[in-house]
Amino acid sequence: MKVIFAGLTGLVFGIGIAVSGMMNPAKVLNFFDVAGQWDASLAFVMGGALIVTALGYRLVWLRSKPVFEDQFQIPGSTRIDRKLLGGSALFGIGWGIAGFCPGAALPALGTGRWEVVLFVVAVIVGLVLRRVLDNLWPARVPQ
Repeated sequence: MKVIFAGLTGLVFGIGIAVSGMMNPAKVLNFFDVAGQWDASLAFVMGGALIVTALGYRLVWLRSKPVFEDQFQIPGSTRIDRKLLGGSALFGIGWGIAGFCPGAALPALGTGRWEVVLFVVAVIVGLVLRRVLDNLWPARVPQ
């Protein structure tokens, strides 16, 4: 049952990404081009997503536990540190250069475009490289 709901969630997400135009890098890049051919339509997509998310979280937190898990998976840290800021900056720069974010690129794989495949492969290589580097140079935890 858990796999079925995960698949349905992914399907709804993918359809939303496709309908909203977020699979189209030109549309995304025009959204970022506020000094040129600015396309504000994605602001409505993001605003709608924020509203749905805010309402969804309100409903979810009324439950004592998730439907398919024993407990909620909540991050242990709320610190804003260099890793968070650096990762956020890298994500934004990559999104601005490529016109894809990883969430929109996965459904876009269905288009069969080589640019999308290249982007997803680059994301996977980056994730693997980060894991390798973390193993080579573990972070020092202050005591």
